[in-house]
Amino acid sequence: MFRPTPHRTFRWPSRQQHIRFWTGISADEFLRYYQGEAVMASVVAEDGRRIQFPARHLRPFVTPEGIFGRFEMILDENNRFVSLKRV
Repeated sequence: MFRPTPHRTFRWPSRQQHIRFWTGISADEFLRYYQGEAVMASVVAEDGRRIQFPARHLRPFVTPEGIFGRFEMILDENNRFVSLKRV
C-alpha cells in the first residue's frame, strides 16, 4: 500500500496529452482565418488522429510565407488547450 511520507507532497502523474503534427498553410490560405471565413484549423496528428482547434493558436507562427513546420500541442486532462510550440 502506498503511503506518502510526511515531508513529500504526493502528486498524481500528469495526464496531459502531447499531440504532434506537421502543417503547411500558405499566407493566402491563412488570410481566411483573419478575415473570419474560417475559425477552426484541422490537422492530422502523427498518431493518425484528426484534431480541430481554434486557428488563433497558430497566429504566433505566421510568417510572410504562411505557417509551415512540425508542432506540438499540449492539452490538459480535460482536453483543453495548454500550449502550442514549434518542434
